Amino acid sequence: MKMIAEFEDHERIEGQFLLGNVSKGVNANGGSYLSVELRDASGQIIGKKWDATPLDEQLFIVGNVVRVVGETNKYKEQLQLKVLSAELVPLDEIDVEKFVKAPPVAKEELIRRFNAHIDSIKNEDCQKLIKYMIDKFGEKIFSYPAAVSIHHEYSSGLLMHSVSMADLAAYLCPIYDADHDLMVTGCLLHDLGKIIELEGPIVYKYSLEGKLLGHISIMAAELRKAAQELNLTGETPLLLEHMILSHHGQLEFGSPVMPITKEALLLSLIDNLDSKMVVVNKALSDVEEGNFTNKVFPLDNRAFYKPKK
Repeated sequence: MKMIAEFEDHERIEGQFLLGNVSKGVNANGGSYLSVELRDASGQIIGKKWDATPLDEQLFIVGNVVRVVGETNKYKEQLQLKVLSAELVPLDEIDVEKFVKAPPVAKEELIRRFNAHIDSIKNEDCQKLIKYMIDKFGEKIFSYPAAVSIHHEYSSGLLMHSVSMADLAAYLCPIYDADHDLMVTGCLLHDLGKIIELEGPIVYKYSLEGKLLGHISIMAAELRKAAQELNLTGETPLLLEHMILSHHGQLEFGSPVMPITKEALLLSLIDNLDSKMVVVNKALSDVEEGNFTNKVFPLDNRAFYKPKK
């Protein structure tokens, strides 16, 4: 069974795929269709389910694994898959190895950088809070993805995202006179709520808590509980809680409050930068030089150009 990276034009394809982004459209005749991101460990391909029915909409949900029969074709020089039929794959029949995508940096190297950032922190309250979270969440910090489909959606994606942000923070703090310890701690902790928001362990979906509360509220509550159990009475836990609550930067993007400290603003900007650049790199990875990507939904449906070298 071929992996997505091996697909060629005008092939009949049958196999299991993990569903990423799903969007609904209307064709010129008024009929509904679904545009779905089909994924495996080698990459992703856009699938089109024409004449979509309500049953199709119940099947094509982000995080589901579906068995698809389809035909490949090119549209605007991009390979796509016309979905002829699809069915949900039961959990005990999922080919797990097909979906275990490794991070672009070795896990061992990411853990080394994670620990180096912790060692750079002098603030005792920050150190205590990080140790509390490591003791609580353990190996999940180092193995979880950062999302179901949009960015850092692979094994150890949460670790990759957090460490990359901490790298940026350590570089930027001296330039903008920001508090190094708060920034690095915020970067390492800000998304740990996703360990509760998502459940897997291989094919991740949103948990009930994730759907009802979201990772921002979950992590803010976890941080407050940790501060109470550790009897931390200074300002540090409050500042970190604000950073977590505001790290999406805007109310319409899911943050309950706007960032109103320097460190909270910088954290939100670094988070936005890292996530969006990863989305762009993923979109460009399968595009030949001199061509455009498909429209990238998380980036205002823009198509990005890959310059010739």
